[in-house]
Amino acid sequence: MALKGSTSTSEPGNDGHSHIMTISLDRNGLNRSLRTITLWLGIVSIALWVFRSNGNFLFLMLLAWLFSIAMDPPVGALAKRGWKRGSATGLVMLAVVLVFAGFIAIFGSVFFSQSVQFINALPSVISDAVKWGNDTFNLDLNSQNVISSLNVTPAQLASWTSNFSGGVVGFLTSIIGGVFQLMTALLFAFYFCADGPRLRRVIGSWLSPSAQEIFVTTWDLAVQKTGGFVMSKVILATLSFTVHAIFFATIGVPYWLAMALITGLVSQFIPTIGTYIAIMIPMLVAFFNQPLDALWVLIFALLWQQVENYVLSPRISQMTMNIHPAIAFGSVIVFANLFGPMGAVISIPLAAVLVAAVDTYGNRYELIPQLRETEALEELETETL
Repeated sequence: MALKGSTSTSEPGNDGHSHIMTISLDRNGLNRSLRTITLWLGIVSIALWVFRSNGNFLFLMLLAWLFSIAMDPPVGALAKRGWKRGSATGLVMLAVVLVFAGFIAIFGSVFFSQSVQFINALPSVISDAVKWGNDTFNLDLNSQNVISSLNVTPAQLASWTSNFSGGVVGFLTSIIGGVFQLMTALLFAFYFCADGPRLRRVIGSWLSPSAQEIFVTTWDLAVQKTGGFVMSKVILATLSFTVHAIFFATIGVPYWLAMALITGLVSQFIPTIGTYIAIMIPMLVAFFNQPLDALWVLIFALLWQQVENYVLSPRISQMTMNIHPAIAFGSVIVFANLFGPMGAVISIPLAAVLVAAVDTYGNRYELIPQLRETEALEELETETL
C-alpha cells in the first residue's frame, strides 16, 4: 500500500509476478528546498533591484576605489617617512587636483575652442573623406548618408557644441550638474585611501582565518598591480600627449591640442586597437588640410611607438601586470556596455585584479608531453624572431 505523498509503480519480478515499488517524497525536505530556492530568488531579485536603483552610485564607489588604489603608492611612501596617512592622502589628492587645474588654466581655452571648431568641421571632414574614397577607389558613397549613419547630424553637432562652447567658463557651466558626483567620488577615494589599513582590518574581522589570508593577498595584489597599472598608463599618456602636441603644433596640424589629447588617451587606455585609432584621427585631419602632413604624422607616430615600446614602457611599467590583449579588449567591451565610456577606462585595471587573483589561487598542473612539445616550439619561434 502506497504511503500518502508518494507514487507507486508496478514492475515484473524474476518470478513473473508483479511487485509494487513505492517512491516516497520527504515533505519536510521538499518544503525546506522550496524555501531555500525562494529565499535565494528573493535575494537575487533584491540585489538586482538595488544595483539598478543605485548603479550610478556603485559606479562612483568603484571609481573612487580605483583612484584610491592609484594614490596608494605615493601615500604609502609618505607614510613610511612619518606622515600621518590622512595628511599624506590629502597632499597627494591636492597635487592631482592642482595638476589638473594647471592644465585647464594653461591649455583650457585653446583646447575647448579647438574642440568646438573640430566638432563644427566634422561634416566637411567626413564629406572630404567620402569624396576622396569615391575618387580613389571608384566608390559610390553618399556623404549625407555616411554623416547620418555616424550621427553627425546638425542637431547632434549643436548639442556637442553647446557642451563645449564658451571656453573654460562655458565648460565649467556645462558640468556643474556633475560637481556633486565628482566630489562624492573624491570624498570616498580619500576615505578609502586614508583609512585603507583600518578598513582592511574591519573587513578581515568578519572573515575566518583562512578567508582572511585570501582577502589580504587579493587586497595587496589589487593595490600593487592596479595602482601600478593606472600610474604607468597616466605617465605614458601624459608623455604621449606632450610630444604629439609639440609635433602637431610644429607642422601645423589643425586642432593640434585636441588631436594630441585624443592620441595620448586613446593609445594608452584602449587596448590593442587604441594605438591605431589614436593616430588615424589626426592623420585624417592632417590629410584633408595638407596631404603631406599626414605622412609626417604617420612617420612620427611610428618612431614614437618604437621609443615608447622599447625605451619608456619597460621602465615605467615594471610594477604593472601584463594582460593578454584579448582579455583586455574583452574587458573593455563588457564594461563599456555596462557603464559607458568611463567603464571602458576602468575595465583594464579591474581585469588586472581578476587576472592577478586567478594567477595566485588558480590550480596549475603539469603539462602532458604533447603540450610541452608545443610550448617548446613556441619558445623556439620566439627566440628566432
